[in-house]
Amino acid sequence: MWIDTHCHLDADEFDSDRDAVVARARDAGVTMLVVPTGRVDDIAKASAIAHQYRFAYAAGMHPLWISDAAEEDIERLRDAAREALDDACFVAIGEIGIDLVEGIDVPRQEWFFREQLRVARDLGMPVIVHVRRSADLLLKHLRRIEVPGGIIHAFNGSTQQADQFIARGFMLGFGGSLTYSGSQRIRRHAASLSQQAFVLETDAPYIAPEWRRTSHGVERTEPADLARIAAEFALLRGIRSDDLAHANRRNAVTALPRLAPMLASGD
Repeated sequence: MWIDTHCHLDADEFDSDRDAVVARARDAGVTMLVVPTGRVDDIAKASAIAHQYRFAYAAGMHPLWISDAAEEDIERLRDAAREALDDACFVAIGEIGIDLVEGIDVPRQEWFFREQLRVARDLGMPVIVHVRRSADLLLKHLRRIEVPGGIIHAFNGSTQQADQFIARGFMLGFGGSLTYSGSQRIRRHAASLSQQAFVLETDAPYIAPEWRRTSHGVERTEPADLARIAAEFALLRGIRSDDLAHANRRNAVTALPRLAPMLASGD
């Protein structure tokens, strides 16, 4: 059984054929997804989808989507997350983080990241963290506002940064980027990290694996792609697929403890 710890199944790109996407995922052995949100207004849709398919979801505000957010949305998130504590499908605060792309208001991103960390800390929830060129900045805030771990999504930092995130109780997420031979640092991490330090993800419909880039353009990533991503990951580590699936499940539950009863009920 494969667990995709980061899949935007609520994205508009899946609205026309979501049932078929889920069926293909299950046929490929991907039986659990975690659906993070990007806006407070997305939480209801993500929750409904999670309940429909017996998946998990997280609630948060993505750093690239806060341009139209209001500071009051933090309290809306806090209220929604507090209410969702009674929901067995709710497993984390996320996707939150900082993205240092050109033209982004970094102080605004930092403010929203800090406030969402406080929501997670106060509710005792792990976080799913978006990182792009921002690992050191994220670590600065994580040292000041301690949360019960979680997942660093699509990690592509240094070994030192990896060690610091792991020391703070985080798993590092690996997905389609590792399928490219040119992604040398990601592939080195995938091969060498401790067996207790990683989780697998797709970020579907985003972060296309190598086979989704065709002569006709970039195809939509699907959660079913996790099986092929996992095969590449296992090859890099020199381990059996069954051993990788076991480690991924164990690590996903360590990062997101509320997954445990959901997985147990599906056994």
